[in-house]
Amino acid sequence: MKPAHTGMTRIWKATFNSLRGIKTAWRYEAAFRQEALMCAALIPVALLADVSVAERLLLIISLFILVITELLNSAVEAVIDRIGAEFHELSGRAKDIASAAVFFALLLLIVTWISILFF
Repeated sequence: MKPAHTGMTRIWKATFNSLRGIKTAWRYEAAFRQEALMCAALIPVALLADVSVAERLLLIISLFILVITELLNSAVEAVIDRIGAEFHELSGRAKDIASAAVFFALLLLIVTWISILFF
């Protein structure tokens, strides 16, 4: 099937879809809001820290990995919740695995920040 939009029109529409997704995550996902605010506080720290460019990038990348993972986790949860409110083992498993991905992203962030800023 041929896409409805191509070229710059597709990019333009995709950008607005992405911005709508960010707005929706901010509105409905407390964890996303917390992590976005954490990024707002920590990105200036990363920019002002006396570290190499590579280390600065690692600090910032670890923040983005956490946010990206949280967005994917929120998407999995929304799809599962759309299917139904009743408990199903596979639904629970999918939510738990997506949550575990966020947990590992957070661990990566903590290890990265501590390693760079304190060692």
